[in-house]
Amino acid sequence: MSPTTTGSLERTVLAEIAELLRAILDEYGLHDAEIAMDTRFYDDLEMESMDLVALGGKLEARYGSQVNFAEFVGDLGLEEIIALTVGQLVEYVADTLRAAEVG
Repeated sequence: MSPTTTGSLERTVLAEIAELLRAILDEYGLHDAEIAMDTRFYDDLEMESMDLVALGGKLEARYGSQVNFAEFVGDLGLEEIIALTVGQLVEYVADTLRAAEVG
């Protein structure tokens, strides 16, 4: 896969995840929050564990069961979860989608 294709997939996934996040954040009046690859779920978006559970459901609805958010965060320690960025999630989703295409 060419670098252009790779970057394109990440940009698409980032846009889709940002849309899902804005739907969750809209409940808090934060629908216009800036969401970039380095945006942190906890520090920047002030998301709590129930928000992450909601995100997991939205990710599964969008991408299917192949994107398992609970499994992804289950492999992380508490400090890693607190420091988790949108970019890390984008990379996980993009890698999972690529693997599904190949496999």
